[in-house]
Amino acid sequence: MENENERIKSAIAANITELRKRIGMTQQDLAAALNYTDKAVSKWERAESIPDVIILKRIADLFGVSVDYLLAEEHENPVTTPIPPSHRRYRRALITSICILAVWLIATFAFVVTMPQNIPFAAWLVFVYAVPASMIVWLVFNSVWFNQKVNYIVISVLIWSTLAAVHLTTLVVFRTQIWMIYLLGIPSQVIVLLWSGIGRRPRRKKKKEG
Repeated sequence: MENENERIKSAIAANITELRKRIGMTQQDLAAALNYTDKAVSKWERAESIPDVIILKRIADLFGVSVDYLLAEEHENPVTTPIPPSHRRYRRALITSICILAVWLIATFAFVVTMPQNIPFAAWLVFVYAVPASMIVWLVFNSVWFNQKVNYIVISVLIWSTLAAVHLTTLVVFRTQIWMIYLLGIPSQVIVLLWSGIGRRPRRKKKKEG
């Protein structure tokens, strides 16, 4: 039984080391990604200790392999080089930016089409509505891929830009001044601030090295 445990430790150590070096990560980089200390990572790679099941799953997800892959001494079908976290973040940021720019492309197209026409509203209003539309796109991608704490800022911009769009539309199209619509933003902003407090996690104690 003891030999089996040692073999598992050695397999995990070798696999973590190989995968980490394959994408150019240092022990400090891996420790930061897992919210552990580099001393803990060093112990894993020297087979002095092993990560718990939850951390093993996080390591497997980080490198794009299965937990079984980390436990195996030999691999019949070695994985291709995983995408480094920094490259993955870059690609995701690029996709998000393209989608946001697509919103402004559509707004520009609508402006070009409507500007020569005798349409009873100012064509430039499409750019005003492009702001909250961009915030919605950003909110979706940020919720899936990035730091969700930024969502509270995005939601705040979405609220006020939407109110501004409605205000400018009524002012330009209906010649009606409804500046009091901004009062709706006050309780909305308070709700966002309170919700950000609910979503804030309490500080955790520093994790053990093993």
